[in-house]
Amino acid sequence: MEKKNGKSSFYHLKYKICVSGSAETDGCPPEVIRQAEQVGRIIAERNMILVTGATTGIPFWAAKSAKEAGGFVIGLSPAASKLAHMKSYRLPLDYHDIIIYTGFDYSGRNLLLTRAADAIITINGRMGTLNEFTIGFEDRKPQGILAGSGGMSDELPEIIKKAHRGPGKVVYESDPVKLIDKVVALIEAEEKNLDLSNYVPAQSARG
Repeated sequence: MEKKNGKSSFYHLKYKICVSGSAETDGCPPEVIRQAEQVGRIIAERNMILVTGATTGIPFWAAKSAKEAGGFVIGLSPAASKLAHMKSYRLPLDYHDIIIYTGFDYSGRNLLLTRAADAIITINGRMGTLNEFTIGFEDRKPQGILAGSGGMSDELPEIIKKAHRGPGKVVYESDPVKLIDKVVALIEAEEKNLDLSNYVPAQSARG
């Protein structure tokens, strides 16, 4: 437990931001790929950790940019092994520091992926991206949607409206910098509301 201005608080862990988006970007406008790269770079520059589905497309470009900016990237693979990741799923190893082989195929991987992150950023996307978004929505996870990036991202506001489940913890922004600002603000708001009454400091948790 840290002391800040005389008050106790949790030791500050780095925020983990999941970038969710289409694994197939042939139909994406070039500016969407550039925006995905910008998101990855900003996450790295702000000393946060990027979490991806260890896949191609939007998450890959975000991971590449994050690594080039000196960031740390964790991937969660649908495969059960490194060999299956490369041979059966034909997914890349590049631009990740750690890849966790879940062995739960895509649907199970998506659950672990979103729950491993403090927040989710959705860029473009198809059915798998929708799956990751709805898991995060049900978990009341902070989420950011890159407005105007096409694909599922542009459908999500209407899906949320028709679901009649409230707005969720979801923010929208077409500018990657402002989007990440809003997402981080959501995470920080959650941190302030954490109940520390039963927290056991590290020095009291030994043996």
